[in-house]
Amino acid sequence: MSVALAVFLILLGLASLAAIAGTVALVIRDGRGQIPLEPSIRPWTAGALPSRPYSTLPKI
Repeated sequence: MSVALAVFLILLGLASLAAIAGTVALVIRDGRGQIPLEPSIRPWTAGALPSRPYSTLPKI
């Protein structure tokens, strides 16, 4: 194996490790999948029209 190929493989391995470590750090810093609290402000209505699309309203 040539020296250039060995150096390339080492650099590729280091870059892979850095990418994996960065991804793990980003996921941990992002809140570990915690769901934000639901807003306490009541949605507005204009007559019978809701403030959200009909597809997101609770089913009866």
